[in-house]
Amino acid sequence: MEIKYEIRVMTTDDYEEVHNLWMSIHGFAIRSIDDSKEGVERFIKRNPKTSVVAVSDGKIVGAILCGHDGRRGCLYHVCVHEDYRKHGIGKSMAVACMRALQAEQINKVNIVAFKSNELGNHFWKEEGWNFRDDLNYYDFTLNEANITNFNK
Repeated sequence: MEIKYEIRVMTTDDYEEVHNLWMSIHGFAIRSIDDSKEGVERFIKRNPKTSVVAVSDGKIVGAILCGHDGRRGCLYHVCVHEDYRKHGIGKSMAVACMRALQAEQINKVNIVAFKSNELGNHFWKEEGWNFRDDLNYYDFTLNEANITNFNK
């Protein structure tokens, strides 16, 4: 069965529906501050044209937070509702984000996927993304209140 959908730029008005989508996905992780309404609004204000949503039958069924620092782009929280997977939505959203980054003269983009996210890791490899084993990824927490929670 073919699913009709459109990809459009995410706005701050989409937050509630996107957050509900995040919360519906098993194993999805969000941060208490960064992924709050205020945190996402701050992100979209800084990157107003690069994040996208997929809309089908009037509801958001996919989303990607996408931004850049002027040098490199990054995709965050790539997700498609479980009932809408395997229809090209994830790929269409990723391509839309990459085109938006190119329009802003960004030449490289990355994504970080949890090792336990087998479906996501398989998707990125199938789409031609390069797995980097020559790097170590580090992060440092500046705000201990920004807690990561995983959906069950």
